[in-house]
Amino acid sequence: MATILIIDDEKSIRRTLREILEYEGYKVEEANDGVEGLNMLKEKNFDAILLDIKMPKMDGLEVLDKIQLTNADTPVIMVSGHGTIDTAVEAVKKGAYDFVAKPMDLNRLLISLRNALEKASLVTETKVLKRKVSKTREMLGQSPAIEKIKEKIDKVAPTDARVLITGDNGTGKELVARWIHEKSNRAGGPLIEVNCAAIPSELIESELFGHEKGAFTSAIKQRIGKFEAATGGTLFLDEIGDMSLSAQAKVLRALQESKITRVGGDKEITVDVRIVAATNKDLSREIDKGNFRMDLYHRLSVIIIHVPSLNDRKEDIPILAEKFVAEICEDYGVPRKVVTPKAILELQQINWTGNIRELHNVMERLVILSENKITEQEVLAFAVANATKDPMDSIFNRYDKFLDFRDFMEKQYIEYKLRINNWNVSKTADEIDLQRSHLYNKMDKFGLKREETQNN
Repeated sequence: MATILIIDDEKSIRRTLREILEYEGYKVEEANDGVEGLNMLKEKNFDAILLDIKMPKMDGLEVLDKIQLTNADTPVIMVSGHGTIDTAVEAVKKGAYDFVAKPMDLNRLLISLRNALEKASLVTETKVLKRKVSKTREMLGQSPAIEKIKEKIDKVAPTDARVLITGDNGTGKELVARWIHEKSNRAGGPLIEVNCAAIPSELIESELFGHEKGAFTSAIKQRIGKFEAATGGTLFLDEIGDMSLSAQAKVLRALQESKITRVGGDKEITVDVRIVAATNKDLSREIDKGNFRMDLYHRLSVIIIHVPSLNDRKEDIPILAEKFVAEICEDYGVPRKVVTPKAILELQQINWTGNIRELHNVMERLVILSENKITEQEVLAFAVANATKDPMDSIFNRYDKFLDFRDFMEKQYIEYKLRINNWNVSKTADEIDLQRSHLYNKMDKFGLKREETQNN
C-alpha cells in the first residue's frame, strides 16, 4: 500500500484529500507546512508527495528544491490555487512530476498520482536491474584516501601502464580495477577477471593460457585462455600473491614478449592485453620467503594503488551505509528505511575487520531485522556478525573507565524506557522506581529529549 504525504497549510484541503486517498486505498500522512513536511521526510520515506505552493514559513517551490536534494526519486505533484502556466512550468523544471490547479479535478489528480507511482516503481526496477547487470558500481566516499585513489585512477586509466592494487580483503580492490578499465582507452574491449586464489595450482596455467586438445587427460577439446580472451581489453589478476611459481614464470614471459603458448602446444600467440593485478598480501615478504618472483613484482607494479581499510576511512561510513540501505531496500522491494545519526555513530565505533563487504552485510541484516528506522539499539543488537562472539564486547572494549561505561548504559536504559512509555516521564519514573525529579535530572544530564522536540 502506497503512503502519500500531503503538505498543505489548509486543513480543509488536507482533510478532503485524506478522505479521498484513503477511500482509494492509500495510506496518508499530513504536514501543515513545508518545514514540518521536510522533517517528516527525514524520518520516513513516502511513495509520493502532494505539495502546495503558497504556504507560510517556506514556499512550496523552495520545499521542492530541498526534496530534490534528499528524496529525488519520490514523485512530487504540485497543487495550488494561485497557479499560472509560468508557475507550472517552473515547478516541472525543478523536478515536479505534475501540477494540478485548485479547485482540483479529483479524477485528474488520482490519474496523475497513479501514473507517478507507476513511474517511480519502474525507475526503481530499472535501477535494480542495471545494478545487477553492471558490476561497476560507484566508488563511494569523500575521505582524503578515496579522493586520492580517484585522482590516481583518472591519471593512470588512459595509459596502458600495469597497475598493482593492494589492500585487505573486502576493501574494494576489484572496484578500483573496474574503474581503471572503464576509464581507459580499452573500455570498449573485455574486462576478464581471474581469481588466482580460487583456481587449483595445477589448473591455473590452463586457465590463463588455454590448452590444446589432448594436452592432459580431461582436455577433450581446445580451450582459449584468459590472456587470449582479454585481447584488446584488460586482464584483472585478483589475489596474484597466491599464484604458483611456475605460472608466475609464464605470466612474466607473457608480459615481456606479449606472447603466450597454450598448454600442450608449441605455437606462439600474440596478445594485446593490459594487466591489472591485486593482492591482499605483502608481496615484499612473499619475495623474501621465496613465494613470489621479484622480477614479476617489478613488472606488475609500474603503478601501485593502495586501497585503505574501512577502519582507516570511517568518515565514509555515513555515505556507504545510506547508499547500501537504499540499494538493499530497492532490491527487496520494501520502503526505504532511515538510519538515525546515533546509529551512524555506533557503526563508526565498530572494528570492521571485513571492511566494505562486512559493512554491506551488516546493513542488509539491519534492513531485514529493523522496523522503519535503523537506530543505535538495532546496531548494538544486530551488527555483530560472529554469533559466537559476545555482542557486548564492542561496548565493553570502548570504555576504559567504569563511570563512563555506567553513564552509557544508564542513558541507553532510560531512553529505552521513555520511548516505550511514549515519553511519559511520570509513568517511566514509577516503572523504574525513580523519583520524577531525579529522572528529570538524568534526562538533562544525558540530553534526552523526545525526537519530535529535537526536530522542531
